[in-house]
Amino acid sequence: MRVGNEKTYPDCPVIVRIVEVGGLTKSELMHKLRQQSVLMNELAERLFADDRFTTSDTTYILQTIELTVADLGFPDGATIVQIFKRANDLGLQLCPLELGPHLRLVYLDQPEGSLGHPLQTNQAPYGSITIASDILTENVDFPKGFYLRRINGVLWLRGYRADHLHVWNPDDHFIFCQSKESLNK
Repeated sequence: MRVGNEKTYPDCPVIVRIVEVGGLTKSELMHKLRQQSVLMNELAERLFADDRFTTSDTTYILQTIELTVADLGFPDGATIVQIFKRANDLGLQLCPLELGPHLRLVYLDQPEGSLGHPLQTNQAPYGSITIASDILTENVDFPKGFYLRRINGVLWLRGYRADHLHVWNPDDHFIFCQSKESLNK
């Protein structure tokens, strides 16, 4: 639970990561995930299989910012539309969908987040980090994006579904992009 008067972005603590993205086909990316013993749920597999999920031939660097919904100024939670708009107003950008698997490959020491917490349904699981990315379709049955999670020591790249009315909790974590830099590889 958050206490009032906490600072919001950009005047709050955030986690910054520099991630190299691109340069791999979807099958090469899938192979690297398997090499790292990363598991995927059915929704992540559906995202991977969809033709609208593309990868870049060019390698580039993304600077990402991890923060909570409350860090964006929503102490009572917010919908994805509200979250994305506020982030945009604050100069943050949505991430390319391919960041999810690339970030999973480099963020191998993600802590367990659900230990000591009750199971939740229709909510982001404790300890999960949702990648803020463009939504491919408004179809409620199709996954909206990826999130990262560690469950019983196993790393996961998972897909999620949520409609535009879903209210994310103030302590839910999101990754946004702050900058992009091309690499000549």
